[in-house]
Amino acid sequence: MLHTRPRWRLFTRQEAVLMLATCVWGATFLVIHIAVQYSGPWFFVGFRFITAALISALLFSRVLSGLTIKEVAAGTAIGVMIFLGYGLQTVGLQSLNSSTSAFITALYVPLVPLLQWVVFRKRPRLATWFGVLLAFVGLILLANPGNVGFAFGAGEVATIISTLPIAAEIILIGWFAGKVNLGRVTVVQLLVAGLLGFLAMPIAGEQPPEFSWVWISAAVALGVASCVIQLAMNWAQRSISPARATIIYAGEPVWAAVIGRFAGDRLPPVAILGAVFIIAGSLVSELRPRRRTPVPVQENVPQVSEAG
Repeated sequence: MLHTRPRWRLFTRQEAVLMLATCVWGATFLVIHIAVQYSGPWFFVGFRFITAALISALLFSRVLSGLTIKEVAAGTAIGVMIFLGYGLQTVGLQSLNSSTSAFITALYVPLVPLLQWVVFRKRPRLATWFGVLLAFVGLILLANPGNVGFAFGAGEVATIISTLPIAAEIILIGWFAGKVNLGRVTVVQLLVAGLLGFLAMPIAGEQPPEFSWVWISAAVALGVASCVIQLAMNWAQRSISPARATIIYAGEPVWAAVIGRFAGDRLPPVAILGAVFIIAGSLVSELRPRRRTPVPVQENVPQVSEAG
C-alpha cells in the first residue's frame, strides 16, 4: 500500500516571490511621495526606469545579442504600459499621501477581468461585477471623504487613470510569458519606460531638478527594485494566471498603508472603510467557486443484487 506524504506548503515558489514583490512595491509609494517633493514626476520616472534598464542589461548582457522582433514588440508594449501606469501614479503622489495612492491603485485588480473581456471576449462572471461595484463604492469613500459631491482632485484623477495601464501590463505579461526570452524582454520594457519618461518632460513643461541626494538615492533604489520585481513578475507569471497574480497583488496597498502609518499617514475612518471596500472588491472579483469532485465508488464495497 502506497503512502503519500502530505503537502503542507501553502504557496508555490512563484506565489511566494510575487508576495515578496508586492511587499516591496507597497514600500515604494512612500519613497516616491518623498522623492517627488524634490524632483518632477516624469524626470523621476525616466531616471528610475533607465537605472533599472541599465542594471538588467548588465545582468542579461550575454543573451541580448539574440533579441528578436517579437521580443522588441513585447517589451515595447509592456514598457508603454509601465510608463503610463507608474508615470501617472507618480504624478498623483505629488499631492496624495502614500496610503491613499496605494488603495486607489488597487482598483486595477477588478479592472483586469474587465479588460480581458474587451480584448479576449472573455465575459466576466457575476462576482467580477460585484467586485467592481464594491471597489467603486470604496473609491468614493476613500478619495475625498466628507466633501459634498465627492469632488476628485488632480492627484486622485491621475491615480485612477493609472490603474488602466497597470491592469493592461498584468495582462500583457501573462500573454507573453513563456513565449519570449525573460531577460531580453525585461531590458526592453524598462528601457522603453525610462526613455518615455524623459520624452514626456518637455510635453509636461517639466525641467530637470536641482541636485539632491533624496531623489538620486530614491531613483537608484527604485531602479534596482524595478529591475528585480519586473524580472520576478515575468518569471512567476509563466505559471501563474493573471487572475491569480492579481489576487496576490491586492496586498500591495495593505503594505503601503502599514508603512505609511509609521511615516505619519492618518486616514480618517470613512477613508479606511473605503480602503476595505476596495480590497474586498479586488478579492471578490477574482473568487472562483470550487467544483465538487464526484466521490469514487470503492471497489471493495459489495454490490446488492437486484434479484434480492
